[in-house]
Amino acid sequence: MASKRWYGPAGCFVQPEVRPTPLPDWLSLQGTVAAVTGGGTHLGQAMALALAQLGAEVHLIGRRTEPLETAAQALRATGASAHAHAADAADETAMQSVVQRIWQSRQRLDVMVCNAGGGQGREMAPHITAKDLEATLRGNVTTTLVCAQAAAQVMIPNRLGAIITVGSIHANLGSNPALYGAGFARSSQSYHAAKGAVLNLTRALACEWAQHGLTVNCISPGQIPKPGIDPTTRDRFLTQVPLGRLGLPTDLNGAVALFAGPAGRWITGQNLTVDGGWSAW
Repeated sequence: MASKRWYGPAGCFVQPEVRPTPLPDWLSLQGTVAAVTGGGTHLGQAMALALAQLGAEVHLIGRRTEPLETAAQALRATGASAHAHAADAADETAMQSVVQRIWQSRQRLDVMVCNAGGGQGREMAPHITAKDLEATLRGNVTTTLVCAQAAAQVMIPNRLGAIITVGSIHANLGSNPALYGAGFARSSQSYHAAKGAVLNLTRALACEWAQHGLTVNCISPGQIPKPGIDPTTRDRFLTQVPLGRLGLPTDLNGAVALFAGPAGRWITGQNLTVDGGWSAW
């Protein structure tokens, strides 16, 4: 069927006004407050934007002030309400202080995305140092627990809140050394251990806090490289992805929307792998 055409008084074609369709209630985060650790770059920045597009006021948390402020300004340029807070996600005092500031200004915190993470050291087993292992555990497991607990302390009285942790396909899988080119620094086995711990911590917290109405779920991304990945590694990775492309930060939008909003209110203790099918081969 041909599309309907609209004409003005002079017979000229006029584009009809297109009004944005409001989000259904089960997707909307309008009026909510969300916090994202590691929110100034890469996956954290993308998830913060997704939350803002669904209507949430977003608070970005991270150790480095400059990227946080840049990301917050970019969000505000889209019309979103965004704020930056410099804090170490593994520091209990600092995180509780940030959460309390958010709570005191808004009297609510609806969503906490425990995204801060990363690996420390590039040595592979059997040469991983205890120092690098401890730093990697702190950067992933400690940050997740500290941020989740700080959020839960203000969410529990309201009996409502969504906590999202960030795992990895490496929480369940080893990695094939043959896939990595010389120009790509792959994560050591300490990172695999840390993300495995994040995943089971998620399940344990979900069981503990369900009685208070909180949901706790994990998103496990596949290969979503930062710009500049070396071509050899990229091409080898592509052979492992059934959908035929590497991931983009925005590929996490659907998972974030599900776990953060009303659509996910009866989902807790789960892990959603977003990897283009990598783990399905």
